[in-house]
Amino acid sequence: MTIKLNQHDKQQCISKLQDYFDKELDVELGQFDADFLLDFIAKELGAAFYNQVIYDAQALLQSKIDTLNDGFSELEKPIR
Repeated sequence: MTIKLNQHDKQQCISKLQDYFDKELDVELGQFDADFLLDFIAKELGAAFYNQVIYDAQALLQSKIDTLNDGFSELEKPIR
C-alpha cells in the first residue's frame, strides 16, 4: 500500500524532511533525495501509520457509540 499525497502536502513533507536533516543531522538533503525518501517512507511505512489511524478512529467511534447507548439507557422507563 502506498500513501498518495496531493502536490501541496507532498511539498510540505519534503520541506519538513529537508529541515529535519539540516537541523538535526547537519546534512543537506536535496529536493530529489527528499522526494525519493518521502516516497520510500510512504511505500514502506505508510501502512503502519494508516492502520494506526484506523484503530484510533474505531476506538473513537466505539466511545461515541458507548456514550449514545448510555444515553438511551437513561431514557428507558420502568415497566410496572
